Amino acid sequence: MPSDSLKSVSGDDKHADDVEAIAQVLDVDEEEQDIVEFEEKKDLKRGLQQRHIQMIALAGTIGTGLFLSSGKAIARGGPAGAFMGYAITGGLVSCAVLSIAELSALVPLSGSIVRHAEYFFDPALSFAQGWNSVYSNCIGLPAEMTAVAVIMQFWLTVNNAVWITVFGLLLFASNLCFIRIYGEMEFFFAMLKILLIVGLIIMGLVIDLGGVPGQERIGFRYWRDPGPFVQYLDIPGPLGQFAGFWTTLANAAYAYSGIDGIANAAAETKAPRRNIPKAARRIFWRILIFYILAILIVTMIVPSNNKNLLASTGDAAQSPFVIAANLAGIKVVPHIINAVVLTSAWSSGNSGMLNGSRVLYGIAREGHAPKVFLRCNRFGIPYVAVSFIGAFLALGYMTLDKSASTVFSWLQDLVSSAALVHWIVICVVYLRFYYGCKAQGIDRNDLPWKGPFQPYAAWIGASAFTLILLTQGYSVFIHGMWDTETFVSAYFNIPLILVLYFGFKIAKRTKLVPLDSMPIRDFMKIAQDNPEPPEKPLKGWHKLEILWS
Repeated sequence: MPSDSLKSVSGDDKHADDVEAIAQVLDVDEEEQDIVEFEEKKDLKRGLQQRHIQMIALAGTIGTGLFLSSGKAIARGGPAGAFMGYAITGGLVSCAVLSIAELSALVPLSGSIVRHAEYFFDPALSFAQGWNSVYSNCIGLPAEMTAVAVIMQFWLTVNNAVWITVFGLLLFASNLCFIRIYGEMEFFFAMLKILLIVGLIIMGLVIDLGGVPGQERIGFRYWRDPGPFVQYLDIPGPLGQFAGFWTTLANAAYAYSGIDGIANAAAETKAPRRNIPKAARRIFWRILIFYILAILIVTMIVPSNNKNLLASTGDAAQSPFVIAANLAGIKVVPHIINAVVLTSAWSSGNSGMLNGSRVLYGIAREGHAPKVFLRCNRFGIPYVAVSFIGAFLALGYMTLDKSASTVFSWLQDLVSSAALVHWIVICVVYLRFYYGCKAQGIDRNDLPWKGPFQPYAAWIGASAFTLILLTQGYSVFIHGMWDTETFVSAYFNIPLILVLYFGFKIAKRTKLVPLDSMPIRDFMKIAQDNPEPPEKPLKGWHKLEILWS
């Protein structure tokens, strides 16, 4: 097995072990088992079937970013601004998705970009991004539980600590039991999310076209009055309209965060060289269509000057979909929407706890985190890692001092920043990989999968995400608009990733992996020597599997 170049990158045998692990798994016949897991000498139990992985990846990003916080985008950017913000960000995110899919098809190891950074960039970036991913999930978890508290206020005015505690304990219970139980729960919640979005789109069309008794046809009335854009911060002219549109990009970044999660399951995915790129294409377009259609419809039936869109009372009436139903006089639908949105927010928190604990487990395997996080219970669950991630639920108790929606806004900005950094890292690591192929005279057509539009997609993604990251908190620099909480939540992640990267680099004296020393040919040889079995055509009722496969 060719592993010398891998050893030269890090100076030890762990990368060679990864090569052996990949070679082992790719030699497994597809008929032998439904789930293929890379033998990375880990103690985790294999309980997720392919349908679980695909549906978790498909619906994992469909949560409060669409159902709750999209109202802020409409209020600040106007209908056209919100629509453009979500559409443009979706297009930019595709750059990162295509990049990570190509990398993961060649190097399908758990941890995805965290592991890829070690091979194709610098071990210091692997360390930094590993902890940045843990941080992102630690912040995202209380964000979702705070959203749960916001949603529950729609029915009962009870102290937010009650809901955060109750639903937080349910998260712990879900993540400390059999992984298969988690998979079945997430599969069910994912189906609910998708059905809800389809239902909301249909409801929106009915409202817009005047299908509700006693309601007139709306059409694009709200795009004309109060108008397609908002004069954000009362800045006059086109500059104020552009400023409003620009704020929607950070909102959309929060909504799309985690869209590349399918790569994190690479080590548990059957036929990864074929299925990861396929999943990346299908999942992205499905989510893009769901988001873009839903945002377009809701901007047609909710005016951007509706005061509830920016409600800061901790009331779930700020959900644009609930506002639309109330404006149309539909009494029952808001309760149905909030019930499903509640499960959606909890489900997103559930996914965050799982992803965060597995990333923490993974970097502990790499020696980048204390070994205590490797401890597993009898169900094969890394309970110490789960407990560490879950401890950050306590951040949700900030709602006791501030309104729930205000805290949710702070946490949302923190998650958005972490997502932007994550996508930048993906694009930068891919560019190093791309130019490594060039330096070694490797034809990308010989790779397991060649992503389209490269390297232009990665360059566009890295540049655009960097620009958004640096300017997302621009409002605090306007005279008289300084706000410490906004500044910290918008920019905290920048010094964090830099301190992690340069701190590890100085301490361990790591260097950039030379372009001509990247172990690309080693992984290519593994793929060539271990061809995956051909895909079987779906027949009969199995054709329905295209909905989640």
